[in-house]
Amino acid sequence: MEVIYIICFFILGLVFGSFFCCVGIRLSKNEKFINTRSVCDNCNHTLAWYDLIPILSYIILKGKCRYCKNKISPLSFFIELATGILFALSYYSFGFSLELILSLCLVSLAMIIFSSDLTYMIIPDEVIIFFSIVIIVLEFFLDGFKGVGLSLLSGASLFFFMYCLMKLGNSLFKKESLGGGDVKLLFVLGLATEPFLGLITIFLASFIALPVSLYLLYKNKEHMIPFGPFILIAFLIIFFSKVSTNDIFSFLTTFYI
Repeated sequence: MEVIYIICFFILGLVFGSFFCCVGIRLSKNEKFINTRSVCDNCNHTLAWYDLIPILSYIILKGKCRYCKNKISPLSFFIELATGILFALSYYSFGFSLELILSLCLVSLAMIIFSSDLTYMIIPDEVIIFFSIVIIVLEFFLDGFKGVGLSLLSGASLFFFMYCLMKLGNSLFKKESLGGGDVKLLFVLGLATEPFLGLITIFLASFIALPVSLYLLYKNKEHMIPFGPFILIAFLIIFFSKVSTNDIFSFLTTFYI
């Protein structure tokens, strides 16, 4: 039965992944994402339902538009696949619980921001506000007013730390080092994690982003890359590993002693 549930969540994730990609891209362009038909970005032809089957349509069409034959961005394909995998992993990790709902919300947040930040280097405020409210409500049902208070304190602490980091980077490099969206993203992620784990998230994200930045700099002389996706990758690694601050301190104590 567990396998059936995992498969169901995987399929559910594929469907929602397609929607999340649409939301991220359209919000970045200030377009409506509800009650509007999907069109090809190249020829603007309205897409039929069989052009929008998650994963399968991209594979069957070999990554090209059925109508103009131009290449389709693989972003939607990867977002759909990643969402399917992470939805299935959420159920496998938390079962049917409030933690599962929290996990699905965090994955949804990540996939929408992946779509917007990778495409336009934008993290829409609407996404931050919506998921902040949802996470605060979930924290209330999980731990009551105490949980909400700690959650807000954690979010504010990480927001302040990231803001100071941005200001320091701007001062050192004499240009924008981090976007305001990255700072706001740390607030909403801080609502769902401990402050120390948030700091570990920033460190891990920087570690993951470094080789990518060096490669892009070497290949394209590109100096600006979206940092949001790396923050989210690092956060999801820590979140699904279920590591706690005490676990890290215990490990460090054992390691050094």
